[in-house]
Amino acid sequence: MVNSLIILLFAFSFFKPKTRRDWRTFGTFAAFVVALFTEMYGFPLTIYLLSGWLTSRFPEINWFSHQSSHLLQTLLGWQGDAHFSPLHILSNILIFGGLILLAMSWKVLYRAQRNLEIARTGPYAKIRHPQYTAFIVIMVGFLV
Repeated sequence: MVNSLIILLFAFSFFKPKTRRDWRTFGTFAAFVVALFTEMYGFPLTIYLLSGWLTSRFPEINWFSHQSSHLLQTLLGWQGDAHFSPLHILSNILIFGGLILLAMSWKVLYRAQRNLEIARTGPYAKIRHPQYTAFIVIMVGFLV
């Protein structure tokens, strides 16, 4: 939190928002900085704070090893290489499927925009917002 505040004060010293639009832009930047530092420090700090409890509950596991970072596999008690587990394979399928859907959507949208038409073919024939759907599928793939 302190690092976020330092970065925001540094940015504020240069930017100095005056209008409502400037404040909205600075607020968006502030939200990004807070999210960035939460991601960068939040997860490792959470693991560090939970390591005592996790170590006492699962003493045979080294919580700081790469193999233990596949949390669902570890908590489910699955053995073997986590990179070949059903969860990891599902994750890869979701990520690549989302990327393929995104590429198909962009191709159709680019063609429609170039011809000054509404996108109605490809993924747009079945899904109202295939780009949003693709990003959601990719994020779910990363979360699995």
